[in-house]
Amino acid sequence: MSARIDLLPLQPGDRAPNVVLDAITQEGKIALDDFRGQKPVLVGLFRGLHCAFCRRHIAAQARLDPELREKGVQSLTVVNTPIERARLYFRYHPMPNLLAASDPERASHRAFGLPNLEFTQDETNWPYKVSMAAAKDMRVDIPGELPGPMDPFAASEFLDKKDNYEVTEADEQMMATGHGQLIGQFLLDRQGIVRWSFTEVPEGGRYMFGAASPQELMSAVSQVAQ
Repeated sequence: MSARIDLLPLQPGDRAPNVVLDAITQEGKIALDDFRGQKPVLVGLFRGLHCAFCRRHIAAQARLDPELREKGVQSLTVVNTPIERARLYFRYHPMPNLLAASDPERASHRAFGLPNLEFTQDETNWPYKVSMAAAKDMRVDIPGELPGPMDPFAASEFLDKKDNYEVTEADEQMMATGHGQLIGQFLLDRQGIVRWSFTEVPEGGRYMFGAASPQELMSAVSQVAQ
């Protein structure tokens, strides 16, 4: 599958598109338009639950939920995992008040301009293509969870073992087509306008597997919630 070279993330001031997805932690559908005119929303667009780094990002966003609610901000987590697999995961890994939606086709990621990074033999054209050598040269450092900086493939394997995470057929299907899906968080105001974002896209992969600090995020939330 050729990488699209026309995708770039939405920026502050851009109007977010409406997306309609299957709800994981409740029945029915979730649409971004449901929040327009009602309240700001923090949209976390993550890879599937097969991604050890994303499982941590999801948990981190869930931990901020009480603070977000105090500010009148809704939190929405979107994962590239089929609905039944996602529901099973959250049944055994419950996160109080988590509002989550399933997007195995990654439609929301495309709508927000997040490229699906293609791994190549020797060509790098960030953020659309990256060579395997360049990918292996990246380092992931999660103090307290990894023994030290590791390449992302080794780090992922280490964390999966630590989590006792068993990759299923549904996970493998997602990995086959979206293993390089880039992720991000977008804070939308009541009118659905992007006011803040953090993505893996900028600066040639410098922010891969990282996340915004809670302080940075909550500072942006305070501005939107005024």
